[in-house]
Amino acid sequence: MNKNLRNMLGYLAANTLILTGRVKQATRKALDTECILSLYYHKPGKDEFEFSIKWLKSQGFNFISPHDLERVMNREIPFPKGAVLLTVDDGWQTNVTNVVEVANRNQVPVTIFVSTTPAEEGTYWWSYVTQAKRQGLTSFSKHALKKMPEEERLKILKDIKQMIYPGRDAMTVDQVKMVANSPYVTIGSHTQTHPILINCPEMQVYEELKGSRQKLESWIGKEVVYFAYPNGDYSRREIKILKTLNYRLAFSAQPQYLTPALLNESFTIPRFGFLEGASSAENICRMTGVWQPMMRKLTYRGDAQPKKDKRWFKDLFLGEDRIQKLDL
Repeated sequence: MNKNLRNMLGYLAANTLILTGRVKQATRKALDTECILSLYYHKPGKDEFEFSIKWLKSQGFNFISPHDLERVMNREIPFPKGAVLLTVDDGWQTNVTNVVEVANRNQVPVTIFVSTTPAEEGTYWWSYVTQAKRQGLTSFSKHALKKMPEEERLKILKDIKQMIYPGRDAMTVDQVKMVANSPYVTIGSHTQTHPILINCPEMQVYEELKGSRQKLESWIGKEVVYFAYPNGDYSRREIKILKTLNYRLAFSAQPQYLTPALLNESFTIPRFGFLEGASSAENICRMTGVWQPMMRKLTYRGDAQPKKDKRWFKDLFLGEDRIQKLDL
């Protein structure tokens, strides 16, 4: 679908939710009850990230870090009302100016989950695939590769890498070290190569989780105990390995409010996704937790709906290419 058309329709849908009072109700709930808004971004523009912080501040929200969340979980401090936890996945190079500088200026904590191999080599695996597809060098899309067994994905990716290099789009190792010096930035792990963990053999999962933590700790000289699942995909196996490696928190992409009832689920912490490029109205709905649950009801209502139509609605309303897989 044309991006402009998608965003226009998303804008209209979001304003409908705002005008019906759903955002106001959700905002009041988050401010007045024990409810944390846990959010994740990828590579927001500077204006987008600053807008989200200023809007949340204007509504009366306050910002917490994963360390604060641990203290809440350990009953060291009361469960906060009107709290927001900001996270960013991957470690894009633009995060330096568009996220870290904005966080520093606004004095709000943010956690960046870094994939270490792109920091070392320059770019993410899907950047190769996307550019190769644009140039007609492959018929595979990143969405198709995400669904493949790991061995098959790596074979295709190896062939693509021999044909093209998209250029750096990840933070360098030195940039990771630099941003980690900010009192407002926490560095977390996002694996080494950003594979889809549930598609990988167990030993690879172990090495991805262990190796990324070891490298990050050697780079920044600080303990790395927080993790975000690539693509949001995980199973009990991944949780077990994270516990074995002494991680303390892991973040999913489940669109839920973080409430006291979920405090014991420290390896499946939910997050609402911010969609870069979407309208401010849509992202207000997303940040307050209104967008995802309502649109899932519309998108997946009834098995009689044709698969093509379901994908169209999913791309329009959810702005994502997968449904969370959970094996609990």
